[in-house]
Amino acid sequence: MSLVRRVLSVNVAQTQPMMIEGRRILTGIGKRPVGSPEMPTRVPVKALGLEGDEQADLTVHGGVSKAVYAYPHEHYAFWETVRAQAGVQEWGAPLPIGLPGENLTITGLLESDAYIGDLLKFPDCTLAISEPRRPCYKFAAVMGFPQALKMMAQSGWCGFYLSVRVPGTIAAGEPFELIRGPQEVSIADLFRAKMRKEAA
Repeated sequence: MSLVRRVLSVNVAQTQPMMIEGRRILTGIGKRPVGSPEMPTRVPVKALGLEGDEQADLTVHGGVSKAVYAYPHEHYAFWETVRAQAGVQEWGAPLPIGLPGENLTITGLLESDAYIGDLLKFPDCTLAISEPRRPCYKFAAVMGFPQALKMMAQSGWCGFYLSVRVPGTIAAGEPFELIRGPQEVSIADLFRAKMRKEAA
C-alpha cells in the first residue's frame, strides 16, 4: 500500500502584538485554520506565501525561500503530552491546529525523509523544500513553557520551509505527491548541523 501524504489544515494569521517576557512583540505565529477537509476553502498560494498570511520578522520567516512553513501532524501527540506535563494544557486535550506556527499541517512526511530540493506537488500548486525551521522564543511563548525550545532542538521535530515553484491554490484535505530532488541533505541532518553550530 502506498503512503498517502496529505495537507490536513491550511493555516494563516495576521501579525499582532503579543506580550513575551514583559515585552510587547509583533508576531504572526498565531496561525488558525482556513476552512477544513469537510468544508475546504481554497487559499491562493503566491511567490511570497499564502494569501491572508503575514510574518512580522522577515529576517527569520517569510521571503521567497521561506514562503510557506509545513509541520508534520505526527508530532502533535508529543507536544500535547509535554504541554500537559508543564501544566499549560489539560491531559487528553488536543493541541490546537496551527499552534506551532505552521501554514500547512501535513501528514505522511517527516523531517528525516524530507530533503532539500524535494517537491511537494499539490493538485493546483507545487512547493519545494528549502530549509528547516529554527526554534525561537516566540515558539516557546505560544507553546506556553520555556523548555519547548530545547525540546524542539533535541527532538529535531522542526518542520520545514517551502518555496513556491508553481503558484496556484491549496485547500485542507488535499493529497500531495513527493517528487524527489537530489536527496543530498535531509531536513533532519541540516537541522542537527545548525543546532550543533549554534551550541558551539
